[in-house]
Amino acid sequence: MFAKKKETPAKLALTPLEPQRAATPQVAQPQPAPAPARPKPASLIAQGLTIRGDVVGDIEVHLDCVVMGDVKVGKLIVGPNARIEGAVVAQAMEIHGMVIGAVTAQSVRLYGTARVDGDITHEQLAMEPGAEFQGRSLKFRRPAPTPQPGQHAPAAPTPAAPPTPPSASQTPYNHSAH
Repeated sequence: MFAKKKETPAKLALTPLEPQRAATPQVAQPQPAPAPARPKPASLIAQGLTIRGDVVGDIEVHLDCVVMGDVKVGKLIVGPNARIEGAVVAQAMEIHGMVIGAVTAQSVRLYGTARVDGDITHEQLAMEPGAEFQGRSLKFRRPAPTPQPGQHAPAAPTPAAPPTPPSASQTPYNHSAH
């Protein structure tokens, strides 16, 4: 008279978090694309610290301290309270404080509080009003392109003959005593 109905589970609208383990052979499922690499956080070295030695790394560094040595990093921010005495090399550089030494970066920005005493080698240089810079501004020289295989390289110029010293009649003034 009464027949027992087979209960069927209701279908889930959401997919389960973990795939159910079945007795059937597993088929390789496509892996989700890896998450993009997060940028490395900047390292901050605050005011009140003095570093005697080099600072080297391939990261972004914000210095607001005194460094008595060379600095070679990926990106450098020289804070308004910072003083660096040494050569500074970075991909990009923002200077708010003082640098005494050579500066080398593709992009250099001197803010109004910046003081640089040394040569700046760069591709791009920007200076705000009030920034002080004592030295030379040297533009990066891009290397000449290398010829591709099959292309003819331009002929190298032949070295010129060494110049001959001028004769006595060609010298404008003779310093010998008479």
